[in-house]
Amino acid sequence: MSTAHAIAIAATFVWLGMVAAISFIEAPLKFRAPGVTSRIGLGIGRLVFRALNAVEAVLAAVMFLALLIDHEEGSKLAVASLAAVVLVIQLVAVRPALTRRSDAVLSGATGQRSQAHLVYIALEVAKVVLLVITGVVLLGEV
Repeated sequence: MSTAHAIAIAATFVWLGMVAAISFIEAPLKFRAPGVTSRIGLGIGRLVFRALNAVEAVLAAVMFLALLIDHEEGSKLAVASLAAVVLVIQLVAVRPALTRRSDAVLSGATGQRSQAHLVYIALEVAKVVLLVITGVVLLGEV
């Protein structure tokens, strides 16, 4: 296994671990902590997800560049880039709606949960599945 291939595998699993930990453990649990109001939870969530998304973009770039350096075949590059495509969809199509909704809630608005939130969660699940598949495909060459 080349160094570039090992870096691609590491980036894939670090990315997977971060998404799983933050999206499926930290995010729901913070609202159950004593004294955490919706406003405080949203404020924390915005900061955490902004940071997570920035790190995700870096990890996606590292993974993709490492695979290019390793001269991986097109099918492996395609599989590896699917999670990055999901991330781009989240950032470009879903995050603006979530930001508008959280701005409204932080300004005192009440109402139903945003449909964009459910779309974001579905995309997070898809991204986790794609990262697992990517990791398995990349480990298949070890």
